[in-house]
Amino acid sequence: MVLKPNKPWYQVPLLEIPRMIGSDVQNGLTQEEAATRRQKYGKNQLAEAEKIPLYVVFMNQFKDFMVGVLVVATILSFFLGEYLDAIAIIAIIFLNGVLGFIQEAKAERSLNALKDMAAPMARVIRGGNLDMIPATLLVPGDLILLEAGDRVPADMRLINANRLEIEESTLTGESIAVMKTANVIESTGAVPLGDQKNVAFMGTMVAGGTGKGIVTEIGMSTEIGKIAHLINQADKLETPLQIKLEQLGKTLVWIALLLTIFVIVAGVWHGQELMTMFLSGVSLAVAAIPEGLPAIVTVALALGVQRMIKRNAIVRKLPSVETLGCASVICSDKTGTLTENKMTVTHLWHSGKSFDVTGNGYEPNGEITWQGKSIKATIDQGLSQICQIAERCNNAKLVNAQQKERTKFILSKNISTWNVIGDPTEGALLTLAYKALKEGKKQGDPTIRIDELPFDSERKMMSVVEQSPDGKTELLTKGAVEALLKNSSHIYWQGEIIPLTNAHRIAVAKQTEEMASRALRVLGFAYKSLQNYKSGENSSHLETNLTFVGMVGMIDPPRQEVKSAIQLCRQAGIKTVMITGDHKITAEAIGRQIGLLQGGNSHVLEGATIDEMTEEELMQTVEKVYVYARVSPEHKLRIVKALQSCGHIVAMTGDGVNDAPAIKASDIGIAMGITGTDVTKEAASLVLRDDNFATIVSAVEEGRNIYDNIRKFIRYLLASNVGEILVMFFAMLMGLPLPLLPIQILWVNLVTDGLPAMALGVDPSEGDTMRHKPRKKHENIFARGLGWKIISRGFLIGTMTLGAFIIAYHENPNDLTHAQTVAFATLVLAQLIHVFDCRSEHSVFHRNPFSNKFLVWAVLSSMALVLVVIYWDVMQPIFKTTSLSLRDWALIFVAAGIPTFVAGMGGVLRSSQPKEAYKAN
Repeated sequence: MVLKPNKPWYQVPLLEIPRMIGSDVQNGLTQEEAATRRQKYGKNQLAEAEKIPLYVVFMNQFKDFMVGVLVVATILSFFLGEYLDAIAIIAIIFLNGVLGFIQEAKAERSLNALKDMAAPMARVIRGGNLDMIPATLLVPGDLILLEAGDRVPADMRLINANRLEIEESTLTGESIAVMKTANVIESTGAVPLGDQKNVAFMGTMVAGGTGKGIVTEIGMSTEIGKIAHLINQADKLETPLQIKLEQLGKTLVWIALLLTIFVIVAGVWHGQELMTMFLSGVSLAVAAIPEGLPAIVTVALALGVQRMIKRNAIVRKLPSVETLGCASVICSDKTGTLTENKMTVTHLWHSGKSFDVTGNGYEPNGEITWQGKSIKATIDQGLSQICQIAERCNNAKLVNAQQKERTKFILSKNISTWNVIGDPTEGALLTLAYKALKEGKKQGDPTIRIDELPFDSERKMMSVVEQSPDGKTELLTKGAVEALLKNSSHIYWQGEIIPLTNAHRIAVAKQTEEMASRALRVLGFAYKSLQNYKSGENSSHLETNLTFVGMVGMIDPPRQEVKSAIQLCRQAGIKTVMITGDHKITAEAIGRQIGLLQGGNSHVLEGATIDEMTEEELMQTVEKVYVYARVSPEHKLRIVKALQSCGHIVAMTGDGVNDAPAIKASDIGIAMGITGTDVTKEAASLVLRDDNFATIVSAVEEGRNIYDNIRKFIRYLLASNVGEILVMFFAMLMGLPLPLLPIQILWVNLVTDGLPAMALGVDPSEGDTMRHKPRKKHENIFARGLGWKIISRGFLIGTMTLGAFIIAYHENPNDLTHAQTVAFATLVLAQLIHVFDCRSEHSVFHRNPFSNKFLVWAVLSSMALVLVVIYWDVMQPIFKTTSLSLRDWALIFVAAGIPTFVAGMGGVLRSSQPKEAYKAN
């Protein structure tokens, strides 16, 4: 019988655990009791969300409002006898449905990846016998053995820990393996996951040592199970692009319906036949709805995806490309995203002097410097002693991505990717030793390790006993500075070993505090010679009367490019927020180094404080906070939702399992491609192939440019359609014959406009994309003057086309076909000239017309198709056209050029007015 304690398991004393859990700490559960509990508690596995059948997923692709508009357009095209057009529209509908289905089918595999993280097998003691069983069969109360390399199979309270280190970064975000203990944790408040040192969590990795624990939670009740539940509960958000296109579709339907009625009524009022006007009205309705818009949007996004791949950003969900372009907040995990996720020694202190250590990560290229000048450790015996202790009092090994495990020092100059097997802290010390000792030192025969005193949380130090070939025996020690000072009687000071005085202790303590204030993890080094050493001597006897040599400061350093990337985000009006499971002092120090915390925005909020806040209080606070420390997955999710409630479009980056729920709930989730877990990648919309925060800035720029291009071809298509509609509408009001036939309208709308609109989808940026603040989440797609530009340009195109028709018709009233051909050519040419105006928010003169070669070729191709329709004898009867003279073309070029020339001159005048530059907060 399992009794749930009235306090967390980490606060339950060891002696009470067997009674509470109903188990034996020596023999474990009996097989019969395990079977009974399995029936009660179920399997130790993560529950999956209810799966939607694939055929339902496919059918759901056709529920979109814009798809309904296209279906109506298809029916109307069939009614008009335009079967090829109808088939083309059906193909567009089907293509968009298939693309959406493929994307959605790939998007919901987060829980499968989570399940893969669960340990497949577990070493369990049942009835006093050690057995290896599938982890899914574990029950609360099972007695589990852990050793290096194991994946923890369930949440468990540790009852024994022998140098047990567990790497929990995917769950907590901390980059350093946690040294575990079996001792009870006394606390009056909630203890963050990273500080629950007597608990092992399902899905984490044992980095070293051995341990024994009793299972307390299984399946969805574990910490990783809670994350799985959060992923299930995370809401799916419509992207801003999807919202805008739905708004556009509804607007166009109403416009089409009203204009159709107006044209039919006006035509009949002026004596036109009802059937003729009905066909014309229906043609205008089809013209008002840009059937190719969804396909062009899809192509523009797909091409944007290809460009982003070249920038090391892999897009998993097409609409997310555009969503990132309007992100107003980027929430970033610290470890592995803003930092290297590689512990690095950056400072060294000895004999009252502070030295800097260059280089990043585990790449053994760098040197020790003092006051900017290189210092070889071999010149100073004290520095040499520190580095030798760092190398020899060490169980880690340096490796690289291309080679298997090697000796501690790998001397090859051609290796570019380095990593460490073992503790990251010891890996950093090995790297320091290589940087210091790689030149000028001729090592003799290697020393032999004859004993080791492992680190424990009470002594706070580790020692090894090594013997040289000449029989000299030394104790080499590293550990917490205060522990070493307590056990030291001498100090290596300026080349001499002298008694350790109180002044020395004060100097060391002052330097330790100074390093700690910069979020450096500080380790001290000491040694002593041994006489008549006997293996197995007690550590309390050996680790005394030490000679203190110095200390080092290490940190998981920020990526070199992060500071400039954050500055670019600030310039673009994007707030960058760091969310980490690390301690406050570390988070604040990194925040200052990368430029997140400046001046008055130095407030750092801890997870424990978030627990005390209501949703309303958190919403009022998130606008002022730039760094969050000691947070859990639930905190990350609350932060993202609070920012969204404040109207922000939130991008969430991360690499660990603990980031997955917030990544899925954000407007756009960004995962790290190298260090990111499968869970995170599956929940994300965007994966950074190089784990480079700066790549996000490039992706933001690309996303903004894609949205700008979508606005460009919407502007082009709708202005052209407005021109077509107004030509017909004004002609009906004036009692004129039809200036354009239904077949000509459909040709312009489906064929002539398609290629230039597609070319606008790949238009390069105007160059000032990252100098503007993000657009608002609910901004209408016609905002920032787009609606006026569409109407005004459409009005000019329509009136000029109608003017050319009237001139041609009055010159020869008996040849209506000639006048209609002039109107048809004027409309097409006016649109093809207008497309160059759509490339700029300012004017047609603002950009080089030949900078987009695709657009130039698209315009030439469309013009060629028009000439074929006008001059080819076979096409003339179909499209009711006739050949035109040079005089006709002179009229057409003048009428077609006026709309763009007039609008362009107005844009030049407006752009010449001084404007206040955007200033980021």
